[in-house]
Amino acid sequence: MSEKRKHGKALYIACMMAAVALILAGCGGASAGKTIKIALQAPITGDYAYEGQMAKQSVEVAAELINKAGGVLGKQVEIVVVDDASNPKDSALAAQKAVSQKVVAVIGSYGSSVTEPAADIYEKNKLVSVGYGCTAVRLTMDKERKFFFRTCGRDDAQGLFFGKYAVETMAAKRIAIMHDNSTFAKGVADEAKKALEPYIAAGKTEIVYFDAITPKEKDFSSAVTKLRGTKPDVWYFTGYYPEAGLLIRQARDAGLNCPFIGGNAAINDDFVKIAGINVAQGAMMTQEPLVTDVTTPISEQFRKLYAEKFKEVPSSPWPVYAADALYGIVGAIGKAGKADSAAIAAAMRSMTDVQGVTGAVLFTERGDRKDVPYKMYTVGGDGKLVVSNK
Repeated sequence: MSEKRKHGKALYIACMMAAVALILAGCGGASAGKTIKIALQAPITGDYAYEGQMAKQSVEVAAELINKAGGVLGKQVEIVVVDDASNPKDSALAAQKAVSQKVVAVIGSYGSSVTEPAADIYEKNKLVSVGYGCTAVRLTMDKERKFFFRTCGRDDAQGLFFGKYAVETMAAKRIAIMHDNSTFAKGVADEAKKALEPYIAAGKTEIVYFDAITPKEKDFSSAVTKLRGTKPDVWYFTGYYPEAGLLIRQARDAGLNCPFIGGNAAINDDFVKIAGINVAQGAMMTQEPLVTDVTTPISEQFRKLYAEKFKEVPSSPWPVYAADALYGIVGAIGKAGKADSAAIAAAMRSMTDVQGVTGAVLFTERGDRKDVPYKMYTVGGDGKLVVSNK
């Protein structure tokens, strides 16, 4: 064979091998490399950066535990972080960035109004996304999304828990409900109002206040004065912790001393700092169990490694639900036997034995997590949340 023909044949073989490699890379996507890439979309900056940073840390801890146990499909899990800065516009940009990173799935985000535009982009790109802090009922009920799931509970479940607790445990006759008009806060407030309707019809209680404050304001004296005038037995605020801390401090200064109950985004360590520990003490909160009150095998490993790395454990449930989302995705990949979006989505709807930090990570056909519990918490003398004795 002539040197020219040998060279031509070698070039042909090299080209064919390169073409096959490209085809395999295209078929395998992000899983074709040495790692399986999964994105975390969270508010790393912006109004809720405290929550976003805890979510980042929680997912990193979960990934380390998963990788120490062997990863999935013989590969290590790699976390890619995209920042949505706590607002819908940047959420869409973060989602586009995550898609461009060729990840196999996404965890995120914190806040229903922030999660929604991203979920639409992930759906369009047939990319599985698992929300960890987005509780609006409509995310799974108003629109059918084949690739959207969530590890947190829904507003209607929290509303039912509050209504029953306020009337049956606290015997509240006059109830005030305050929100901030955000998708999340208004959703919880509406569901709490709906949950109280049977009690109102039976003459056991009444709603004396149902109104909104404007988020990001610093002076809530007008709202506090109006609220105080209704003489509530219980005050339920369904908004976020920056406003909650200011509200309770200003309300106490104005002489409003009825029990304060926050929704599940109202109280964390930052709330205590804003309100001051003397004011924060005794404040209550409806929410899913904190990681300190979870007794699963993975929770013990998670708490230990998180504390070693960051000197404390998450002060709200949302970051831990972000870790649960990672366990759910990895479990689905393992069940499917491949990191393909359609296969992951199908596995997530049918898996029966995947465990996360807070317990079984299982989903309904609509993408909601099954069997999410709620508890009433109280801020103790040290500023930390403890399960209420009532």
